[in-house]
Amino acid sequence: MKNKQTIAVAMSGGVDSSTVAAMLRADGHEVVGLTMQLWNQRRLAGHEGMPEAVTGRCCSLDDVYDARRVAETIGIPYYVVNHEERFEREVVRPFVQDYLSGRTPIPCSLCNNHLKFDQLLIVARQIGADRLATGHYARVEFDETRGRWLLKRPADLAKDQTYFLFGLTQEQLSRTIFPLGAMTKPEVRELARKHGLALAEKPDSQEICFVPGGDYKRFLDAYLAEQGEALPDTAGELVTSSGQVIGEHSGIHNFTVGQRKGLGIATGSPLYVIQIKGDSGQVVVGSNEELYTRTLLARRVNLIAVEDVVEPTRVTVKIRHRHEGAAALLEKSEDNKLRVTFDEPQRAVTPGQAAVFYDGDVVVGGGWIS
Repeated sequence: MKNKQTIAVAMSGGVDSSTVAAMLRADGHEVVGLTMQLWNQRRLAGHEGMPEAVTGRCCSLDDVYDARRVAETIGIPYYVVNHEERFEREVVRPFVQDYLSGRTPIPCSLCNNHLKFDQLLIVARQIGADRLATGHYARVEFDETRGRWLLKRPADLAKDQTYFLFGLTQEQLSRTIFPLGAMTKPEVRELARKHGLALAEKPDSQEICFVPGGDYKRFLDAYLAEQGEALPDTAGELVTSSGQVIGEHSGIHNFTVGQRKGLGIATGSPLYVIQIKGDSGQVVVGSNEELYTRTLLARRVNLIAVEDVVEPTRVTVKIRHRHEGAAALLEKSEDNKLRVTFDEPQRAVTPGQAAVFYDGDVVVGGGWIS
C-alpha cells in the first residue's frame, strides 16, 4: 500500500499480529492497535477439575499485556475492546450445545466469522480507520473480471488459515488486509527481531482459548456447573451399523466421529465411532472402512469467489484444518445446502466441522457439515 492510511490492527499478543503492527507503522501508516477481550481465563479456575491458573494461551491476559507492550514499543495508540458477553453467547454457548447434541464444533471459525471481523471492523470505522489488518496467513485481492473480492491461500501453506476464514463477506474482505500473506513464518520472526519486538520468539498458541489442555469434557462439566445447569442425560446405546446393540455409554458428548479409544467395549477387532445420533442418543461404531464416505451436505454456506453455484463445479474440499483437501464435485442440494461428492471416499467426515471449497489457491466458499 503506497498511500498512507489509518489502519486498525487486531493485536492478539502473538508475534504475527505484533509484526503486522510494526511493519505498517514503519511504512508510515497511522496505526491503532485493538485487542478483543473475549474470555476471563480465571473464570472457571479450579472448578470441576479445571486448573487453578491458565496462562500463555490465545486471548489470555498475558496476551493483552504483550500486545500493549508492543504498542508502547512501536509508539501507537492501543485499546482493549471487551466482548466477553457476546463471545459467550455466540461462540461458547453454541460450542456447548453442539457437543451435547453430538456434533464436533470449531469455535475459532465461529469466532472469526460471527464476532472478530464483524466487531473489529465496526470499531475500526468508529475510530476513523480505513482498513483492518490482522496477522492471519491468507491473502485478499480484488478480481476485476469477477467483480468480487477473493480470499486466497498464503505463500506459507504450512501456516494457511483460510479454512477458518471461509465466512468472511465481500464487505468484510474489502476492508481487511493480511500483510503476512506473502511471507513465511521464519521471515515474520526475523522481521519481528529487526523491529526490536520482545516477543519475536514467543511460541504459537495451539489451544482453544477457553478450553485448557483441549479437555472438552472437563470444560463442559465446569461450565454447566457454573451456570447452575445439570449436564443433560445423553446416555444411550452403542450399536453397530447394522443396528446390533453391543453396549451402553454415559453420554454422546464423550465421543467424536473417528474416535477409537475410550469406547468402553472390547472386541476382537478395532472399532471406531462412525456416527453420533443426537436424537436417539445412539453412538454407532464400526470398522475403519466404515468411516469412509463419498458425500456430505454443507449448510449455512458462505460463497466468496462466486455469487452462486449455478451448475456442478469441480473443487478441492478440506473437511478439517489439517486435511490436505480432496477433489470433489460441488452442486446445489435441497434447503439451500450444497452437496459435495468426493472422487475418492474421505475418512471421518464430521458433523459440526467446516467444509471449505477451493479452486487452486482461491477459496470458493464454505459451510458447516450437516
